[in-house]
Amino acid sequence: MLLLANLLTVHHPVLASLAGPVHGGAYLVVVLGTLRIRTAKPPVKLLALIPGIGGILALRSLTRRQPEPGAPPR
Repeated sequence: MLLLANLLTVHHPVLASLAGPVHGGAYLVVVLGTLRIRTAKPPVKLLALIPGIGGILALRSLTRRQPEPGAPPR
């Protein structure tokens, strides 16, 4: 959000050079963290690759309760 706000307003290079690597590092942590989860299925791992919202989507997919076998559908 900070990078987008900077781009749409003053476009200060110091702010961009500071926030850019932090944003990139956070993206890599989300992707690598999701890839390391052994129980994560391939679609969840692909969700983590989506910039911006992928981490949230992957987290929601990982924490969604799976129906128990033999349970009636909701």
